This record gives sequence, C-alpha cells and structure tokens, in this order.
Amino acid sequence: MLLYTRNVKILRPSVTGRTRILWKSLFTMQLKTSEFQVLFTDGLNELAGIFKKHQYELRIAGGAVRDLLSGKQPEDVDFATTATPEEMKHMFQAAGIRMINNKGEKHGTITARLHNENFEVTTLRVDVQTDGRHAEVEFTTDWQKDSERRDLTINSMFLDLDGKLYDYFKGYDDLQNRKVRFVGSAEQRIQEDYLRILRYFRFYGKVALKADEHEPETLEAIRANGSGLAGISGERIWVELKKIMVGNHAAQLLEMMYSLGLAHYIGLPPDGNVEEMKRVWQNTKGRSPKPMTILAALCRSPEEVEKMDIRLKVSKEEKTLAQFLVKYRRELCKNEDEPDSLKPFTDFIIDSRELDTQSKLCELLKYQGEHKLLAELSRWAIPRFPISGHDLRKMGLLSGKDIGSTLQKLRDIWKKSHYQMDKDELLSYVKS
Repeated sequence: MLLYTRNVKILRPSVTGRTRILWKSLFTMQLKTSEFQVLFTDGLNELAGIFKKHQYELRIAGGAVRDLLSGKQPEDVDFATTATPEEMKHMFQAAGIRMINNKGEKHGTITARLHNENFEVTTLRVDVQTDGRHAEVEFTTDWQKDSERRDLTINSMFLDLDGKLYDYFKGYDDLQNRKVRFVGSAEQRIQEDYLRILRYFRFYGKVALKADEHEPETLEAIRANGSGLAGISGERIWVELKKIMVGNHAAQLLEMMYSLGLAHYIGLPPDGNVEEMKRVWQNTKGRSPKPMTILAALCRSPEEVEKMDIRLKVSKEEKTLAQFLVKYRRELCKNEDEPDSLKPFTDFIIDSRELDTQSKLCELLKYQGEHKLLAELSRWAIPRFPISGHDLRKMGLLSGKDIGSTLQKLRDIWKKSHYQMDKDELLSYVKS
C-alpha cells in the first residue's frame, strides 16, 4: 500500500538566522518482508506491549529502516519513542524490566533488557544548540522534527511495529535511486556535526552505484566546511575512515577527499601517493583487504605512518601493519626466477619472531596484487623447526654462543631443504 500526501512548504529559521526551506512530503507504505518479521522476538513483543499499554508510540529508526528497505537483515536495531527518559524508566520499573548502560540518558536513550536482549530506545529530539561536535538536545513528540535533525535522507525514516513506513524527506526515493543527500541544507547538517562529512562518503560507498554522481552543491558544502574536521577526535575519524575503506568506490572517494582539501584535517599525508593508493585498491578488490592496507599506500615513508598515527590514534596492530607494508612493499617481492615460489615469503615467516607475520605477508601480497601466491600462503601451515638448544647440549655444545650460531646454521640448511629435513638429518651435520 502506497500513500502520498501533497507537498507542503515549511519555513524554519536556520542557526544563522536565515530562513531555510524544507519540503515536507510524508510518504508511507506497508512493509511486510521476512527480514522485518524476524525482528519480532519475545523481547520485542514484550517491549511493544509495554509502550502500547502506556499509550506511547514506538518505532524503528535510522539505519535499521534503511537496511530493511534494502532487503537486508539489520545487525543493530534502534528505536525511537514519544516517551521521555523519565517516563520510560517509570514504565520499565513498573514492569520489573532491568535497565542497563544508562550513560546515554542525558541524550534521551534508555537501554532495557528483556529476554536476554538489549533494546536501545531514544526519545524524539530536536537540536537546540550545536558546536560542530556535540549537540544540546530538547525532547519532543514531533516525529518530523526528529527526522529533520538527522544527517541523510536515507537515515531519517521511521518504521512502526505494524510495518508502516514514515518518510518525511524522500529517503525512500533516494534509497531506490541510490542517491545520498543531506536532509535539507547540506551546509547546516555539516555544521551541526562536521563528522557528517565522512558519514556522507561512507554511505555513498554503501548506496551509490557509480563513483562520480555527487551533487555539486553537496561537494561545495563539504569543501567550504572541511576545516571543521580538525576539531573532531582522531578516534571518531578513524572509525569512519575504516568503514569507507571497506565500502564501494573507496579509491575514488579518497581521491575526492584530497581534491576537496580534507586530507590535512583528517590525518592523511598531505602529499599522499594517490596514484599508488588507486593501484593498490584495484589490486585488493574482492580480497577483503584490511583498511590500513589501502591507506598505507598513501604513505611515502615510515615518518608519514607515524604522523597518521598521531592524528588518528590507530591500534598498535594497525600501525605496525602500515609500517610493515611501507617497508617491505618493494623490498620483499616474488622471485622472478621462480615466480610461483612462496619461498621468499615462507623464509621470512620462519626467520620472524612475531606471531602475526603470516597475516601481514598476506596483506602485502594483496597490496602487490599477487593473488596466486596469496591463495597459497593463506593455506600454508608454518612447519616447526625440529631442533632445540637442548638437542645441541646433549651433543656436547655448552657455550650459548656456539649453540646460537649452530642453531642458525641448521635453520638455514632446513630452509634450503624447503623445511623437509627431520631432526636426525639435521643433527648429522653437527656430528660431521
């Protein structure tokens, strides 16, 4: 069932005092899909019953609605309600429902636990004041006002528990047409939270079919406000960048960020090697690269990895992977005399003292586009060197220095045998 209301022009004062125009066009439809029906666990049914008993509206909000309309099963489901946090607490306490993690209460979120499931429910809100990073909110019972404060049209829809969609800003149309647009004024949405610039690129990579169908006014708003990203924490930026890297069009989107002057503000090398990054992204397509594998291609030196880490505060594992790739991307390559041989890479693993060397080398082979060697190395089981210092002491070697040098010589012999020689064969070299 589809139902449209006629367009109504609504005038609202902007944060700068200028009047901005929003077109309210409520679109509704009935959703009856298997993905939607799966949501109705015992916990959700009980939650819905509590809100219905107290005559408060409860709807699914945001990303879960977008996923359901796309035929995907949502990983997380957030709920919105007309009840205030105090009213929710009263209802849940009366019903004997446990509430947890109520750090989000000042922003209107209460988390209830029913039948071993957590349900995050947030009161409808309007932003009273924003500083580009945080917002002071006020509670409301107006669904359209809450929809209006959200970032993108495809994230601004609601779905009630009967399957009825409420779409105030043509988010459904944009989703069907694979368009990514801000709600109302792109500039105002961005100035409310500058991280929305990166969220725009992230969702573009999830939704858009083509890499270059950005609306010019959106890109201009991003260019004009990119410096606002300098005030966003590195941790928040890194979360978004990682998601951009695993989405579609990642190379083109990164190149776009450079052309819009964003790199300096988000911790990427100012003179990043964009062409190398595009080549690596092409090499890694379909190979599930780690986000840092692509970003490392932008770095021309280990020093640039260090600077990127200072801004983004990446994990130790991510930083060491970037340093590894930058150091060995040219130094450690396949043997041109034996192009199908894994030996340079397996020898490197055998000589390494780090547990994650094999996984780093797999990322290196993705980086280099060596897909055949990557498949072989992924299957390769690290053999155990059969000799220990104890074996050599039993043969009369007592000096730690002698034991160490002998072990290294035996290890080299073992490597040349492609790790086939057993303990007795190797110890025969010591006897001789």
